[in-house]
Amino acid sequence: MMISGIRILFLFTFLIFVFMVSSSGAEVYSYSKESTVIGSIKTYKVKEGESLIEIARDFDLGYYEIVDANPGLDPFVPGTGVSVKIPKSWVIPEVISYDGIVINLSEMRLYYFFKQKESLLVRTFPIGIGDEGTDTPTGKFRVIEKLVKPSWHVPESIKKEKPELPKVVLPGPDNPLGSHALRLSLSSILIHGTNKPWGVGRRVSHGCIRLYPEDIPKLFQLVPKGAKVTITRQPIKVGIRNSKVYAEVHKDDFMNLNYFNEAVTLLRKKNLLKKVNNEKVYRAINEKSGIPVEISN
Repeated sequence: MMISGIRILFLFTFLIFVFMVSSSGAEVYSYSKESTVIGSIKTYKVKEGESLIEIARDFDLGYYEIVDANPGLDPFVPGTGVSVKIPKSWVIPEVISYDGIVINLSEMRLYYFFKQKESLLVRTFPIGIGDEGTDTPTGKFRVIEKLVKPSWHVPESIKKEKPELPKVVLPGPDNPLGSHALRLSLSSILIHGTNKPWGVGRRVSHGCIRLYPEDIPKLFQLVPKGAKVTITRQPIKVGIRNSKVYAEVHKDDFMNLNYFNEAVTLLRKKNLLKKVNNEKVYRAINEKSGIPVEISN
């Protein structure tokens, strides 16, 4: 009877472990040089009273990710029973070394690249970034400090806008840094949580990078002090999966860009130019859906 009880307990513990691994693994993707498109597109039927903003957060997407993927739908009242496209697929950004954090401002998304045994893995999160005039800088940085329950030392530029703010905001619901923060080697820039989750997927900050309150503890646990951080702008990304070519195109008013010329340059660099259909390339550029679109011949 004792042995049977131990077996049942072991089986129960094992099933919980499998469930935890499988559910958390849904957010972790493998990639390779031959497969640079991750994830898959899903659909979801809107429930009564739901907005695209709520649905985006439920699926760990940013505001413009879900809005651009569903043109014509009212973000606030999409309609009960309407089928919504859930854009849970991405072309991984083009960088020299896939190591540590890569942030693509054009798509407002953060990628964390790491290795597990021989596997190349990536985890990805939606982000909020700097508003016009307080743009998040591009460049190469490192994580120099990890903070739990950080206090917010209000910058002088913000104090001028809001003189009623104290010099320091202590941890708590009114603290805009949320529960955790990663300070970059450009010390004025943090990757942190937020007390305003509606700002994820938008240009709303004074230069810092914001994650959903439920995402920042996950990233905080993954990223070691000293990790590399690459911040870039890539409104067009080109990738391959199953020998097919894909383009992912985002609206980015920050850049004065000839999208078609940029696409041709990227395709030529990857020796993929002869494998694509120009009409499909033009269509992907015109739509700018933010979703990987097949452009193969």
